Amino acid sequence: MSGIGEILKAVGDFGLFQKWLVLLTLFPCLGVAFHQFCQLFMVPHVPHHCDTSWIRAVGPNLTEEEQLNLTLPRDADGAYEQCSMYSPVDRDLVSIVAYGLNSTEKCSSGWVYPSTQPPSLLTEFDLVCDRKNLNNISQSIYMLGLLLGSMIFGPLSDRIGRRPVILISVVLQGLFGVGIAFVPHFYVYMAFRCVVGASVSGITMTILALATEWVGVSSRPKAVLISHCCFAIGQMLLAGLSYGIRNWRLLEIAGSAPIFAFFFYIRVLPESARWLVTKGRIEEAKKVLQKAASINKRTIPPGLLEQLKPETQNKSGSTLDLFRKKHLRKVTLIMSCAWFVNSLVYYGLSLNVTNFGLDIYLTQLAFGAVEIPARVGCIFTLQWFGRKKTQAVLLLLSGLVCLIITGIPEDQPVATTVLAIIGKFTASASFSTSYVYSAELFPTVVRQTGVGLCSMSARVAGIIAPLIRLLDQYHRAIPMAIFGSAPVVGGLLCVLLPETLGTDLADNTGGGRPPAKACENANSSSENGHVKGKDGGQDNEYTKTTHF
Repeated sequence: MSGIGEILKAVGDFGLFQKWLVLLTLFPCLGVAFHQFCQLFMVPHVPHHCDTSWIRAVGPNLTEEEQLNLTLPRDADGAYEQCSMYSPVDRDLVSIVAYGLNSTEKCSSGWVYPSTQPPSLLTEFDLVCDRKNLNNISQSIYMLGLLLGSMIFGPLSDRIGRRPVILISVVLQGLFGVGIAFVPHFYVYMAFRCVVGASVSGITMTILALATEWVGVSSRPKAVLISHCCFAIGQMLLAGLSYGIRNWRLLEIAGSAPIFAFFFYIRVLPESARWLVTKGRIEEAKKVLQKAASINKRTIPPGLLEQLKPETQNKSGSTLDLFRKKHLRKVTLIMSCAWFVNSLVYYGLSLNVTNFGLDIYLTQLAFGAVEIPARVGCIFTLQWFGRKKTQAVLLLLSGLVCLIITGIPEDQPVATTVLAIIGKFTASASFSTSYVYSAELFPTVVRQTGVGLCSMSARVAGIIAPLIRLLDQYHRAIPMAIFGSAPVVGGLLCVLLPETLGTDLADNTGGGRPPAKACENANSSSENGHVKGKDGGQDNEYTKTTHF
């Protein structure tokens, strides 16, 4: 064996080197929150009506009110229709005033917006009436980019290394993020957003891998929790940034350009020592390990470094292995469903922030702030109540809150927003629980494959969530009813899963049985979650990445 695990222990689990590394990787997390939800503030509700300037040809002296009264029909409330107008006719003004206009048609010459309205995606690209669905479709395109990014950059980072992939992703996010501010057409905007989504996925996945491969097993939960909380802080900063910058192009630049600052310190980011060893680049691994030890004021025994040899990677299980054994098949299907419905309700609430009735900036601030106690709180609930109960109850609560929202009248925005914040709290805590629970349910040989499949199901839900919101044109309660009923079903299914609190992690599929309760004399410590496998004590890479 290479002894890389023992050497990393000698370097230090969470010394100054690892603390600086985690600190440096937090900055991109702020940008992730911006790109995830910035479009919500670029498509505000704006009064509009059809452009009926055709009548100016026969009535150049008409006032604006006279023009609208002659050319626009009114709805049941007496307000001007926003998406239809009277068909233009080849008659003089006297005839039009005397006999009026009867036939109507959709807006054929565009729309008119208040002149005082700052430039937005809605006003520049006419995302109203028949084109309003493009708003939600573009959100799905961004989520598709996240899925594509995980499929592209994950394997690429295993092939060429963590640092090159981070650099590529930063370049793409910076160039296309700033480039969005200069797009001339909405379809170009959607294409650029897809690339930004892929780069966001590349940055988050690779940075998390780099950090967890350097941080010791006992401190990895802290690193993961800090990144989750930083994402929540990014959502809060988005509320303030979008409040201060109402021009959507300037907002896009302000949120995208700071990523270029990453270039100033990307050169100090170390490559993963584990990855270098797996690729046989032993001398490079020794140098970076010695540098880390020096910063931590630790010394690596020379004999330990000399024992460093290329690591033989164990063959991982395939996706088919997840469905061959009855127990694994049940775990895979239920956990994939849990991740799917969790993502569905999370984005269903997060992307609906403009429709709850209260100020969207304050609502977004509350949505971001509530995630911090949700992430931290699940550390204790997992230990007090176990994984299964925590996962099931949080999903049930998320769904029930959404179902209650469907019955609240539109003229009660405070009650709706408060319930939505509670739902965001439970959905966020449930997401953190899913990471831990999934890593413990899947055996080591298929853990990466199983968690990866669950993560992909969550990405698919992220793509579908904005499209479900299109159903509100039939009834406003339909989307929230779907967002509510899905996690209720997922929570009930989680009752069928085994409890993993205080159990040994399975190394292989074996007989396909649930994990066994840990014995007092087992080679495992439930206090720090450290699991020793058959390789003589080498860290289980996936165990502590997600343990809280």
